[in-house]
Amino acid sequence: MDTTDAATFLRGFLGKQIRITTDDTRTFVGEFKCTDNDRNVILSATYEYRPPSPAAIASRAATATAQELSRFNLDMTSRFLGLVVVPGQHITRIEVEEHGGA
Repeated sequence: MDTTDAATFLRGFLGKQIRITTDDTRTFVGEFKCTDNDRNVILSATYEYRPPSPAAIASRAATATAQELSRFNLDMTSRFLGLVVVPGQHITRIEVEEHGGA
């Protein structure tokens, strides 16, 4: 893919809802604004999601019944960040959130 094709491809994502996973297991969901040659990505109206900490998992496991012990749910923590730059060196996955309409 040459530079012109790559730029056209990326322009198609402008304004779309993007989900980015980083190497520390955080997930960022926001509107794609731009990227650069270092693969840094700027998102607006962004939420950050974090999986439960090992301490929270251990605490929940300690209070789980024998029946629940093999499987229980913990919520991810989230917070609104607004405009963010996600460093390209830490990005492990990028997904476009497409909402199907009827």
